[in-house]
Amino acid sequence: MTGSIALVVFGTLIACLVLTVPIGFSLGIASLSYILYTKQLTFGFITQNLVTGVDSFPIMAIPFFVFAGELMGGGGISRRLLNVANVYFGRIQGGLAIVTVVVCMFFAAISGSGPATVAAVGGMVVPTMLQKGYDRKFVLALIAAAGSIGVIIPPSIPMVVYSVTTNSSVSKLFLAGFVPGILIGFVLIGYSYYFARKMGYKGDDQPFSWGRALKETWDSKWALLSPVIILGGIYGGIFTPTEAAAVSVIYSLVIGCLVYKELNLKQLMDVTKNACETTATILIVIGCAAGFSKVLTLGRIPTTVATFLTSMTDSKILILLLINILLLIVGCFMETLCAIMILAPILFPVVTALGVDVTHFGIIMVVNLAIGFITPPLGVNLFVASRVGETTLDAVIKGIVPFLVLMIVTLMLITYIPAISMFLPNVLG
Repeated sequence: MTGSIALVVFGTLIACLVLTVPIGFSLGIASLSYILYTKQLTFGFITQNLVTGVDSFPIMAIPFFVFAGELMGGGGISRRLLNVANVYFGRIQGGLAIVTVVVCMFFAAISGSGPATVAAVGGMVVPTMLQKGYDRKFVLALIAAAGSIGVIIPPSIPMVVYSVTTNSSVSKLFLAGFVPGILIGFVLIGYSYYFARKMGYKGDDQPFSWGRALKETWDSKWALLSPVIILGGIYGGIFTPTEAAAVSVIYSLVIGCLVYKELNLKQLMDVTKNACETTATILIVIGCAAGFSKVLTLGRIPTTVATFLTSMTDSKILILLLINILLLIVGCFMETLCAIMILAPILFPVVTALGVDVTHFGIIMVVNLAIGFITPPLGVNLFVASRVGETTLDAVIKGIVPFLVLMIVTLMLITYIPAISMFLPNVLG
């Protein structure tokens, strides 16, 4: 019975995706196929889960973080972060590439979104790097890869979704994301330096001076305070991650409108429109995915998958490798939040049986699916980077291969060395 249910549900889902039905509606239709096949539920089940699936306090953080990211990009915060990073790292060979990664890491600690990071940072650095003679394929692939750090370094929208799906601590997940995100950043910086030396790219000609450094740092003080307020408030026990997201919106609005004065009424309306469109898409996916995950549970599909994987081998190393391969493949074709909503309930029984910590597995999932941001054919960051660079998607894909290899190697380290993820939660949790 379970096998036939899985065939009907996943067959319907795959058929919808092949027909390019939007992912949220595809999940709803797949749930409908279960209802029609088993006749165990009424049609009201789908509409009920559209409401209850997003009726969660942690989920409220998502629209706030999306809006905050848009405000920061339009309000001058990201540009000032770039100015500060350029003062300290711009003179190194390949300095602009290194600055790009550093700014993406910093912006990740504010926005929680990969595509938002690519759009905000890429719009500033890509024209300058091309003007300096950097190879277009390298530039666009770098910004796409660095932008994926946006969902690893907290705050992270996928981590919020994972915590809701598995009933785990979002604060512990945020703590666990710091070291893996910084590690990936250092790996990208190392490759950027190597590539710059190989190609002969020079650093910034402007000499370093402490006076200039202090001036840029002081001018950017409000931008630099953003992650301190957001993350400091969470870990200082002042507010929850959801409340921190609301605070980040207010802070970004005040700084963009009243301090930097780069957000006028028209820009504010455009930013709000973009945030609403993104939020609506995400919430529809989450609502439909909530119903889909319940359908999977009712059909005993997670239990069956767990039994199948553990029957293949009892080796923790091999099972984690199989899970990584599965997630990497899924990341090529499925949106990150949707993949978490669908696969976390299925894989959770498997990893808990192996003794893998729920927080550690959350980081494994998020890093895997962050790689999906730069993996064709879905690769959202690739599309955003091609749009920012005003070029074809093929040009970005040609340059992304070395970054994919480096991130997969880093993923293996994060998977098999739990201390990378669990060090901060164990020390501070």
